[in-house]
Amino acid sequence: MFDATTALIADTAASFRPQIVSDKVAISVVGLGYVGAVSCGCLTALGHPVIGVDLDPRKVEMIGLGQAPIHEAGLGDLLADGVATGRLGTTDDLAAAVRATTLTIVAVGTPTAEDGGCDHRHIEAAAREIGRALADKSDFHAVVLRCSVPPGTTRGVMGRIIEEVSGKVAGKGFGLAFVPEFLREGVAVDDFHNPPKTVIGATDDRTAAMVERIFDPVDAAPIRATIETAEMVKYVDNVWHAMKVCFANEVGRLSKAMGVDGRDVMDVFVQDEKLNLSPYYLKPGFAYGGSCLPKEVRAVTHLAGAHGVDLPLIESLAPSNGVQIAEALRLARATGARRIGVLGVAFKAGTDDLRESPILDVMSELMDDGVKLLAHDAAVTPDTPIEQQLAYVRNGAPGLARLARRLPGLLCDTPEDVIAASDAVIVTHSLPIYRALLARAPVQVIDVVQLFETAPEGRGYAGIGW
Repeated sequence: MFDATTALIADTAASFRPQIVSDKVAISVVGLGYVGAVSCGCLTALGHPVIGVDLDPRKVEMIGLGQAPIHEAGLGDLLADGVATGRLGTTDDLAAAVRATTLTIVAVGTPTAEDGGCDHRHIEAAAREIGRALADKSDFHAVVLRCSVPPGTTRGVMGRIIEEVSGKVAGKGFGLAFVPEFLREGVAVDDFHNPPKTVIGATDDRTAAMVERIFDPVDAAPIRATIETAEMVKYVDNVWHAMKVCFANEVGRLSKAMGVDGRDVMDVFVQDEKLNLSPYYLKPGFAYGGSCLPKEVRAVTHLAGAHGVDLPLIESLAPSNGVQIAEALRLARATGARRIGVLGVAFKAGTDDLRESPILDVMSELMDDGVKLLAHDAAVTPDTPIEQQLAYVRNGAPGLARLARRLPGLLCDTPEDVIAASDAVIVTHSLPIYRALLARAPVQVIDVVQLFETAPEGRGYAGIGW
């Protein structure tokens, strides 16, 4: 345990009365991945004393020193300030963190299980440790789950284990809640402070009120729901986002085949904000990826099968997404290039997250074809912890699995190096530097992100849906 954490635990235990709901309640955050790390930084910025907990010594050490373990805009400054002001510390001792705080946020990983459902082993492990701590704690303590899980998990898995181990009853001896996060990687800090909505499902009013006070500075009008409704909302939101991506891509492919620019079609479509909802995601582009959308689509499909419910559209999302990946591969092969550069390997710009990044599947196939590949990403370096990400997507990301050990050797320091050594370039991130370079570079361009409104003249240019 680090000195800063020791001091924080001591100070927290001495200065906070856990039985009193306070605007500045002491919080322990279990799991220091994307959601956990961002929560640590943002909650300390709101004035809360926070103890971050993880079994990964690298994450514990980096956040304990005020350094961000992931590439996320603004997060490093928040963590550094939290440590400097004494509000933030880290530890690998979950029980000690629970005893020293009033509320625990569980933000551990919930990867895809072997059968396609949700793997909640990390939740189970955290619940057992929390239960042990609560067995020795007389003051009321709230446990808030923020992972993506099937309805029934908060009560039936985490709550049940805590009750069994602690000997207490949820809603009376301790509080239990599910509060979904709506953080987009790359802009997660801004999303935390400007959430699209705050949904709170809790076993009791005391826990709900405690959560409301924590999030009141960023959302004074939270939505209260049952725990199961809150769990389902998270899944439905992410499946809807996945569906919007696939819908726009299908419009783009069909429009292009009929001589119509899919971008024009969708530009008209999204002007109807009354019926067609938000324009976010609704544009022809590349396949969806990342740690949420693929996993949530598989999980909902798994739930439908388990309950005998036929959901043909949702079940079609993964195949449709695969067709978009296949289309990018077809366009790359159509160039005839034997040296292909890739600008952007993470699943989206502004993050170093390679989990289920669709371009990795394209790259794997091209390498099997004997194509020489080079790549650049503004946030991914040879030091990016690829193996840790690989472990998370063991059952869901063949591209990352095949490239994990070879990818560092493909990365170049600058996009200029990639372009200079390539006959064709696939661009997956819409960055100004990529746009400026490719506007004049003598290479074929495969654009999957609408890098240009008007295709550069004088050489090969292919948009994936326009």
